[in-house]
Amino acid sequence: MRIELATVAGSPERPNEDWAATALPASGQGGTLVVLDGVTPPRGDDGCVHSVPWFTARLGGALVELSGSRRDLTLQEILEVSIRHTADTHRSLCDLSHVRTPQATVVMARWDDTGVEHLVLSDSVLLFEAHDGSVRPLLDDRLDRLPPGSLSTEAIADSGFRNKEGGFFTAAADPSVAARAVTGHTPRDRVRAIAALTDGASRWTEMFHEGDWADCLGVLHKDGPQGLIDRVRALEDADTERVRLRRSKTHDDATAVYAVL
Repeated sequence: MRIELATVAGSPERPNEDWAATALPASGQGGTLVVLDGVTPPRGDDGCVHSVPWFTARLGGALVELSGSRRDLTLQEILEVSIRHTADTHRSLCDLSHVRTPQATVVMARWDDTGVEHLVLSDSVLLFEAHDGSVRPLLDDRLDRLPPGSLSTEAIADSGFRNKEGGFFTAAADPSVAARAVTGHTPRDRVRAIAALTDGASRWTEMFHEGDWADCLGVLHKDGPQGLIDRVRALEDADTERVRLRRSKTHDDATAVYAVL
């Protein structure tokens, strides 16, 4: 089994709000991966005394621990329990009802010798590669379905789209959003490799259109996660006229995990 992980902050002046981990049991019969993309609150106002990295570390740690130790729980149930546990750790100090309370996108995969489970919440990307080289993207596309003109950072944060019916969902303080995640199960013999990308890394395909998801897997296989992120950074630096970047930040936190099963 080959597992590689890389994460790079968008700016040296700001902490990396992505979080990622993989875990393998001593038996060698399976494994799990978790990738979170913390949501940066505009104007620094989120009703919480804790940082986004504080939140992602605690939520991510709970997800990894439970996905490895509680095989009797589905990934959806694990996300629900982990959100509740994380909220309980700072409920007495923070306003968890605030629309910008610390939150994150979630990607999870868990496998054993029979199958691969998956969970995706919000706009990070999960890719499954089959033994014939075909690639299946597993996506939560609710953000893509929002009305035109509603995708600015401020509009998303302050409108009724976030964690609301007809909008999109992230893991924050409400455990019930776990039911909104995209989930499924794939037989193990149909999955050769898995990739998980935050949107800072998936820009290679989604923003700069350098190749499709199969091409992206090819870069990961050849150059690893750091190689993919390096390519994204080069494309961002070269887009001085902001043809692709437009109003997006020049560099976003970027994380990629690649696992060959």
